[in-house]
Amino acid sequence: MNQVTISKIEYLRLRKQAVGYQKLVSQLFESAIKDPLYEVMEDFRETNLYSQDFLKDLEDGLRKSSYK
Repeated sequence: MNQVTISKIEYLRLRKQAVGYQKLVSQLFESAIKDPLYEVMEDFRETNLYSQDFLKDLEDGLRKSSYK
């Protein structure tokens, strides 16, 4: 097994940096921008690639999901 020895000061600095990074990342994920449902559905409709049944099922699924 490989082992690295660092000073307590260096360990505390690295630990503080890691905690700060974790806080930053968690805030980024919490504040993710979500498009309104009507915009997502409009984007799908405008492609003219999907049937009305598919679009209806997609909208129903998005309304029930944690997407909102």
